[in-house]
Amino acid sequence: MSFDYTQIALPVVEIIPQLQERISNHQTVILHAPPGAGKSTLVPLVLKDLPGIKGKKILMLEPRRLAAKSIAKRMTDLLQEPLGETVGYRIRFEQRITQTTQIEVITEGIMSRLIHADNSLEEVGLVIFDEFHERNIHSDVAMALCREVQQILRPDLKILVMSATLDLDQLSTLLDAPVVESLGKQYPVKVKNLGDSDLSTLPEQMAQAIDLAINEDEGDVLAFLPGQRDIIKTFELLKRRFPEIAIHPLYGMLSPQRQHQALSPDPSGRRKIVLATSIAETSLTIEGVRIVVDSGYGKSSVFDPRSAMSKLVTHRISMDSANQRTGRAGRLGPGKCYRLWSKATEDRMKLFRTPEIVEADLATMVLDLVDFGIRNINGMTWLTPPPEGPVSQALDLLEELGAIQEDKLTSHGEDIRKLPCHPRIAHMLLKAKDHDTLALAVDLAALLEEKDPLDQAAGTDISLRIEKLRRSRNSKGVNRKFDRIEKVVSNYLKIFDTKPETTLFDPFEVGLLLTYAYPERIAHARPGNNAQFKLTNGKIAMMHHSDDLAHEAWISVAQLDARDGMGKIFLAAPLNPRDLAEHVVEEEIVTWDYQLEKLKAEKQWKIGNIVLKSMALKAVDNSKKTKALTTVLQEDGLRVLDFSEDFIQLQSRILSLRTWNPDQSWPEVSTANLLQDLNWIAPYLDSISSKVDFKKLDLKSILYHSLDHQLQAKLGDLAPDKIQVPSGSFIHIHYQDDGSTPVLAVRLQEVFGLLDTPTLNNGKIKVVMHLLSPGYKPVQVTEDLRSFWDHTYFEVKKELKRRYPKHHWPEDPLQAEAVRGVKRKNP
Repeated sequence: MSFDYTQIALPVVEIIPQLQERISNHQTVILHAPPGAGKSTLVPLVLKDLPGIKGKKILMLEPRRLAAKSIAKRMTDLLQEPLGETVGYRIRFEQRITQTTQIEVITEGIMSRLIHADNSLEEVGLVIFDEFHERNIHSDVAMALCREVQQILRPDLKILVMSATLDLDQLSTLLDAPVVESLGKQYPVKVKNLGDSDLSTLPEQMAQAIDLAINEDEGDVLAFLPGQRDIIKTFELLKRRFPEIAIHPLYGMLSPQRQHQALSPDPSGRRKIVLATSIAETSLTIEGVRIVVDSGYGKSSVFDPRSAMSKLVTHRISMDSANQRTGRAGRLGPGKCYRLWSKATEDRMKLFRTPEIVEADLATMVLDLVDFGIRNINGMTWLTPPPEGPVSQALDLLEELGAIQEDKLTSHGEDIRKLPCHPRIAHMLLKAKDHDTLALAVDLAALLEEKDPLDQAAGTDISLRIEKLRRSRNSKGVNRKFDRIEKVVSNYLKIFDTKPETTLFDPFEVGLLLTYAYPERIAHARPGNNAQFKLTNGKIAMMHHSDDLAHEAWISVAQLDARDGMGKIFLAAPLNPRDLAEHVVEEEIVTWDYQLEKLKAEKQWKIGNIVLKSMALKAVDNSKKTKALTTVLQEDGLRVLDFSEDFIQLQSRILSLRTWNPDQSWPEVSTANLLQDLNWIAPYLDSISSKVDFKKLDLKSILYHSLDHQLQAKLGDLAPDKIQVPSGSFIHIHYQDDGSTPVLAVRLQEVFGLLDTPTLNNGKIKVVMHLLSPGYKPVQVTEDLRSFWDHTYFEVKKELKRRYPKHHWPEDPLQAEAVRGVKRKNP
């Protein structure tokens, strides 16, 4: 049955005919509409019967599970149908679809799995990217994959990008897509800046701002805070201050029932305050909101390739996010937004948020793309290409897990790919299945994926969480803290067709399971440092000295922060060292001992960066020795090598010729370059074993002989080390490494008879002459010796004759004999 949209009072209705025309005539279209325009609810319904789409599915991608379910429910309400008939949804571990479902609202992470099941998306006519401005990694990957399908397999596949805040010009150019704009009926929102806030006291400042808003304005309040902890603290402050107002938290970890309460009008008609994370920025409709109080902060997960860990970072939001939040106050009528930052801070805020793909762990993405047969990841059509470092990190991890080999998925990788979790967790579950500890691994996986059900006072031992989870299971769910975890457990149990366990378990088994997921987080207690551990990735981390695991010799770390310096361990399990045999590697190590300043060669038995045992080696592998010496030169070459003045002058001669003659092949021999590209010195490293040996190297000779014979000959002709003056002396020329004019410092008496300034580089470069007194004090600087003789010499002569009466100062210096020392005067 055709859907009559004209009877629905939503702003987006005005542009429906234009949107239908654009979708019919273009592969990709961008829809720009303000918050509350109705794009998420109405657009899929009015496009489902267009030619080319009718009879096929519409997939609409949402960044959050709550939004996906909420939007699907609103569409079914408009159609007066149950969920799953025309409209349904799919989210992780949950779906409401049937064979008649034409519109599927899905979370973005589901998309790659659908493409994997149907590479050409044959059953799909249109893919809608809703709230695309959030730039989640899953939406960027889904966009890249859909563009590949569209360009190669399905030119008839339609793509619609929808957002309230986007850099439209850039996106339209990148996607080669027309833009349809709905101006909507957004009511004006007055913005009030309250000054900058302090993260350490943010809940108190938010409570004060909400208090101000409640007293100044009418309507319900939507307040944005960065995370769950801030929301709970603010909730406690407001609950005492406003007992007559309904106050609701809203964040992803809440139960569906409590999320629904936050979104719905209060049953008693009370005024309402909703304390939300960025989950409430878009898509969700919260009835009655006329006031927004914005902390100006959000949280995001940032991946650090150096530590292979992600950390949750609180950050200042961008202006597009701030405007999106502000717009929530103007959906029903004129509203007001209180911002906890100053105008000066606002001027410094980024215009658009950073795409998640730039900061995220890319292991799942890379696994998906390898599975699709994509070898050149950066060759795809990306709006923002993934950075090379994290891509390389992901490839290394997947190889270590045995998921890929030679850029192809292994059979183990295919099994990992089928599981709806991070490759680390999937690898752990599959290993546990092989070792008959699957039920324990399922409990552990669910705990790792969900928020810690216990507070920090419970300590770091994750085994305690599993124990309490199983007790809760025995008592049939008395402890509500474990409900979400139990739901994840039940889904994994269905996948593996196994049953949950309630029995006791070995904590060392938990530690072993964690080594499968996080092999780089095996940790050994540091001697003499209570509660400090060295991880196999080289990091140092600690826990409280009173923690139950603080005195364990070996632990496996599940969660820790990635801060520089000393990290903090949040969750871990004890390890039996006998379980680590497969991780021990025997390796010959040749390094430079910076304390003793000499080579150190030994055989080590190690797990990652943790050395278990070592033994000195007498015979040293030459390649390893060269690598160690190269490393010390690159890191500490300025101190280790003897850069004499003669060497520096040779460098400067070569660098000057490089500057003067860019068409010739003079090498780049600056010190910085020489310490990175060590080919010039590499043949002489065989005899080096200590700093003393380095100091014995004749660097000038080594650098000179690194030039080919032709350049050696040219060097002497074009930029000689010395020049002979009329006295017969050979005087050093002082060169500069930047190619500036060389200096010839010579006593005046030695150049009597020299008419013109000496030149270099085939007469193209004049030297600067520093003419010296008999006592080697400068008396004149000139580049024009002829002019000096004609105009300045006689003035200089008077002073020199007075100061050096024993020396001969002729009336005609051009005819006089040049002398090295004192020439006797004629009687």
